[in-house]
Amino acid sequence: MSKKIFSGVQPTGNLHLGNYLGAIKNFVELSKDKKNQCIFCVVDLHSITTKQDPKKLRDNIYETVASFIASGIDPKKNIIFNQSRVPAHSEAAWILSCVARMGWLNRMTQFKEKAGKDKEKASVGLYSYPILMAADILLYDATHVPVGDDQKQHLELSRDIAQKFNNEFKVENFFKTPDPLIQKDFSRIMSLKDGLKKMSKSDSSDASRINLTDNKDQIINKIKKAKTDTFPMPKDTEELKSRPEARNLISIYSSLTNTKIDQNIEILSGKNFSEFKESLSQVLVDKIEPITKEIKKLLNDRSYIEQILDEGSKKANEIASKKIKEIHKIVGF
Repeated sequence: MSKKIFSGVQPTGNLHLGNYLGAIKNFVELSKDKKNQCIFCVVDLHSITTKQDPKKLRDNIYETVASFIASGIDPKKNIIFNQSRVPAHSEAAWILSCVARMGWLNRMTQFKEKAGKDKEKASVGLYSYPILMAADILLYDATHVPVGDDQKQHLELSRDIAQKFNNEFKVENFFKTPDPLIQKDFSRIMSLKDGLKKMSKSDSSDASRINLTDNKDQIINKIKKAKTDTFPMPKDTEELKSRPEARNLISIYSSLTNTKIDQNIEILSGKNFSEFKESLSQVLVDKIEPITKEIKKLLNDRSYIEQILDEGSKKANEIASKKIKEIHKIVGF
């Protein structure tokens, strides 16, 4: 069955291995299936829920697009655009915010986590951005949305908003209720310095992550210094549960080689970490170094990226503006 897939990535800069294995690698696989229609959006409107440096934001948009293409997403076969070039996203978000309910937003755990104790000083955008996310998805009649655990609640909200709009205005199936696409056998990628913390660009230590712009020497050095424990490689998956750093490195290896964790444990059992780290470094260099080189090459030709965004936004505009016109009629504008 054909799928219409929508996914958005925030242009935060410094995309890393966690972003690649958690999202972009999956996007590439989905985009290569001829039955799928894929729309990949750089969600720059979402990024300004917290203060951004305008020049850096612009650079990050280009870098995100370059990372998509360098990783294997073909801009000729898929729509790649940035959200702010399609006005329908902002307009639909306002209309849908008049359908969504405060109680629904109050349940969103991501706002509580990001705003922390001082939520009174958080922007209104940070509170209401799940409604913009719903608009992003519903404008394109997406049937499926790739999501991680932290976004499943927001997708549920999109489904609730779609159903309420359809019921309230008596337009059955006008908005499609999208299903989540969750990667099978995927383990969240953790920091190279702390196996209990998620790999993140906000970590003050660059050694905690493999950036998609790291060169061969940087990758090898970071893996060599990655935190491990004093024991040999684990003998089974049960032992792995209590050894977060070992679990993280084996998960990275398994994700990059498309192999199962238990099979790798069987092969690696009892070996020392230094031997395994050499194998992991080689796999990482083989996968990441070509992406790094291509990102740098693309960023040296911004006119090409600009052309992709122009073409992508025209295609996205055609779809989204048609949907917003239909929304106008239904609402009574």
